[in-house]
Amino acid sequence: MGRIRTSAVKKVTQKLVGLYGDRLTDNFAENKRVISQLIYTPSPKLKNYIAGYATKLVKKSRSRSKSTSAGEDFTLQQF
Repeated sequence: MGRIRTSAVKKVTQKLVGLYGDRLTDNFAENKRVISQLIYTPSPKLKNYIAGYATKLVKKSRSRSKSTSAGEDFTLQQF
């Protein structure tokens, strides 16, 4: 079982990924630095939660795009 994130963390992170997705990567430390430049967080713990969730979302979106393109390549090779 994973940790439960509050809806506030999810909403803020999804908005950040939507607006600044090109600046976020799958590296947690880099995302932490970028997020500290973009928004003010009252505590380092909150910044880490947001950076961790952003890292997870970026990795998830990249794996989806890779699997989709790999599936298309496979179907093209069959014909």
